[in-house]
Amino acid sequence: MSLFMVQNQCKLTNGSRIARKGGSGEKLMILGVGITLFGHLGQAGGPDPLSLVSGADSFRVMLEHVRRLMGAGCENNSHDIKHQLTMCNFRHLRQWITIMYPSSLTLSELIRFTHIKVDAANQASQLLEWVQGRMSETPVGHPDRPAYLVESSGLLGRRYEETGDLKDRDAAIQTTREALELFSAHHPTNKTHVVHPDRPLYLSKLRELLSRRYLKTRNLKDLDEAIHIAQWTLKLISEEDPPDKTPAGHPERRVYLIELSKLLGQRCIETTDLQDLDGAIHAVREALKLLSAEDPLKEMPARHPGRQVHRRLDLSRLIRLLRHKYRITRNLQDLDVAIHTAQEALEHISAEDSPDKTPAGNPEQQEYLTELSKLLGQKYVETSDLRDLKASIKTIEKALNIVSINPESSGSLLPQDGVMSEQVDEIMPAARAAHEGNLTAADRHDRAARLQSLSELLASLYKTSNDPHDMQRSIQHGKEALELTPVDDSYRASRIQQLASCFQLKHSRMGDPKDLQAMHQLYDASFKTQTLPESPEESWRAAISWDYYSFQFQHTHVPAAWVAAFQLLPDILWIGDNLSIRQNTIRRLNLGYATSSATTAWLGQANVPAAIETLEQGIGTIFQQILQLKPDTSELPPEKAKKLQEISSKLYQETTDELSSVASQRKKLLQEIRSQPGLESFLRPKTYKALAQASQGGPVVILSTYSDHSDVMIILNPTSDPVHLQFDNVSREELNAQRTILKELLRRCNVRRRGESVSTRLFGMREGFTTKTTEEGFAELLAWLWMNVVGPVYEALKSNGVTNGRLWWLPTGEFTGLPLHASSPTSQFIHSYTAALGSLLEAYVKKPSKSPPKLSVVAVTHTGPGGRNYLKEVAQEARKIRSVVSDIECLEGEQATPDAVQRQLQDCSWAHFACHGMQDLEVPNKSHLLLYGGALELGTILKMPLSNAQVVFLAACQTAMGDTELINESFHLGGGFITAGFRGAIGTLWSMNDGDGPFMAETVYSELFKLKRQPRASDAAAALHLAVQELRARNVPYERWVPFIHMGI
Repeated sequence: MSLFMVQNQCKLTNGSRIARKGGSGEKLMILGVGITLFGHLGQAGGPDPLSLVSGADSFRVMLEHVRRLMGAGCENNSHDIKHQLTMCNFRHLRQWITIMYPSSLTLSELIRFTHIKVDAANQASQLLEWVQGRMSETPVGHPDRPAYLVESSGLLGRRYEETGDLKDRDAAIQTTREALELFSAHHPTNKTHVVHPDRPLYLSKLRELLSRRYLKTRNLKDLDEAIHIAQWTLKLISEEDPPDKTPAGHPERRVYLIELSKLLGQRCIETTDLQDLDGAIHAVREALKLLSAEDPLKEMPARHPGRQVHRRLDLSRLIRLLRHKYRITRNLQDLDVAIHTAQEALEHISAEDSPDKTPAGNPEQQEYLTELSKLLGQKYVETSDLRDLKASIKTIEKALNIVSINPESSGSLLPQDGVMSEQVDEIMPAARAAHEGNLTAADRHDRAARLQSLSELLASLYKTSNDPHDMQRSIQHGKEALELTPVDDSYRASRIQQLASCFQLKHSRMGDPKDLQAMHQLYDASFKTQTLPESPEESWRAAISWDYYSFQFQHTHVPAAWVAAFQLLPDILWIGDNLSIRQNTIRRLNLGYATSSATTAWLGQANVPAAIETLEQGIGTIFQQILQLKPDTSELPPEKAKKLQEISSKLYQETTDELSSVASQRKKLLQEIRSQPGLESFLRPKTYKALAQASQGGPVVILSTYSDHSDVMIILNPTSDPVHLQFDNVSREELNAQRTILKELLRRCNVRRRGESVSTRLFGMREGFTTKTTEEGFAELLAWLWMNVVGPVYEALKSNGVTNGRLWWLPTGEFTGLPLHASSPTSQFIHSYTAALGSLLEAYVKKPSKSPPKLSVVAVTHTGPGGRNYLKEVAQEARKIRSVVSDIECLEGEQATPDAVQRQLQDCSWAHFACHGMQDLEVPNKSHLLLYGGALELGTILKMPLSNAQVVFLAACQTAMGDTELINESFHLGGGFITAGFRGAIGTLWSMNDGDGPFMAETVYSELFKLKRQPRASDAAAALHLAVQELRARNVPYERWVPFIHMGI
């Protein structure tokens, strides 16, 4: 008990000393006594937090004395001492604690402060019930009501931390908003019309709640509001300061500046807006000024730990922001500013060091030296100025000497850009000294990290010195680091890979086969560790390096490298990230190139099934992830099946803001499921035997490109071995040339959107282009496809006894978007496309709707006032469909709003869209169909529950053409409808002619619904095949009949 009182009295003494300048020392002293007694009650009152309140009678005298001295409007409600204790003692405790700590204190925080150990969620619930009960008895205009609201907000936030209930988080935000509204100078209950002095504190609470919600949801609206509040708070505290006191005097100003800097820096990461970055830099600079201006820390000695910590953190943040600005601008002036700031930080540390303490003993100096060496190394890369390189060397040397005295840092000492010395003699002694210092460290984790850093350093030295002794020691320290790393440590994989890279470097210089073998063994072991690597992307890059080196020296190891890389994809393309993040990751990884390289590697080993398995993992990855969120759980135990369905539903519908957390729960659950006998392969990549079932309706032809040739893999049927063809005359360059020709032909025809003019379709209008007509251009393009791709495939099918029927194309890479289906001079096959074998399998697994076919028609002639061009044939198209289909629901004109269309789609089995469509190349999931008054986006389509869906006819624009940078993802509207639940889709590679809409619709649906029979989803391909043949028989130009394609079963 006495110790607790002494601890509180010590805190009180510091608080009163700091506040004495403002004349509130005596008040704080009295308040400290109350805090001490309150803490004593907390120790004696048992685990029930409400006992803190119920024992308030014992402190009546103390409370009255505190209230009189503090004079903050605590009214003497003698009938409710609990209320007095809560509203007076807690309120002023927040004022006291604000001076000591950079945050205000709520009721829930006070419980933590008094060291009470109870169930946090239960504690928060009990206190919340009491506070809300008191609030319900407090009149709306009562001055204590805002404080009750803030206490409620704090307790709701505390309970959210413990339970994860999103309702509590959102309620905490809303409650804080209500409190702030009451604090407004213009609120009717505010008789004085003066801003409440606690308003900045409560604004900071709202800012914190919004910024924390942003980190979970990544909703930029929350981040924008948090930034606005931070800026507003700084303005408020500036206005509150009296004329004779500078704004810097507010005790919270530095904290608010740093928080504003953090928020602006975060928004810059999201938007790359340099104004935000400059604002973040300015805010940190202002915060640094406060450490030498009028602020509560001024009276601290220069070497006081609190002052040093603030300055170090602020300087580190400033240097990081300046480095980030340089990375965006690539302006050497920005890099020079970053270098100058790091040098100033070092000078400041040197000035503060006592005469009897060597600079090498200051751990802060090591941090700044390491940062400065990276900056100088980067400048050398840009300028090739040897002076920068020498400065970088000396800086590293100093950092290494600090390591020999302070073995605390575990970070790598090398510049991230790999800039190393050509002056080997200068840096070598520092490395030797660092080695000796590291060997004396006791902590295993830190020691392993330091040894790894030293191994990296010596390997880099070897690149310039060619001294075998340096490489030998690099390998030795790498091994020691590995020995100190537990088998379940997330850093183990990276340390194995670092050691493997050492042997790779050594083999490249010395050519010893033993080193090559060691490299293979280590890389292989790094991808078999028990724990996921700390950075899956770094491991991906290590696998690429392994593949590249193996391709040069030992081809047999290339497939193993790709197996290792592709097994990381689920963690790199984390399902807990939103679609945009995953799409950007695919671009960054260059996944399309990696997939074709891996496929070629397997084919080089004559392992066609493995090539198909690998290719399937690298194409349509996002759509396949979405399909996995609708799993078949019939094999699972009931409780596991139910839990997986619930979690998957949240991720599929994105009904939770905390996608990453829910995704982690799903990953853990899958691990539990796969640990059970017979379920080891549940939701893992399918084997070739399973994938071959996609050919149950007819052969599937898979096309893959490589730099100097193309490969074709044909799955004839579920039981036969796959067929492999290699086309040496079809290179990636040649395919890109054909794609360019197609693009130019479409430009001539002006077929970007349905309903636009095609008046230039027969003339070569572009200067420098051939004078051939577009008809001749299309004919030559289709002839090239027939002669080099489709014709040889037909011959291979014929030699295997397949001469007609259904045929599916699965094009990847540069084959994507080429009209393979239209190149044959005969009509012996009915062509379809699929984005991946997995999506075709899902279509077969899904059962036909038991109810009679119900067709939903969406006909949008125009999109409302100021909308897109009028589509005059859409109304006629709808009439033609009505004439041949009896059970039809049609949304036309103003009825076809996005909400109405979504409702109707959930009930129908067949759907037809006659409207404008738009492909968004920047954000593919924003691609959309233009409806009346709004748009139906691809992202929305993917979340729709379409249990009855069978076939959709997209008589719109570019509904089967995706982003060229996500070429293997098939991220277009047609693919989206299939992923959402439709078993088949009719779409177009480019925009259709508006006048062809009524004819195509009437012909397709007449064939499907002839003799009033119930059509099957698999009938749609034959119906489209017939309609295209009839349209072609009308001698319409190529650009009108070629674009129509069928997808799915």
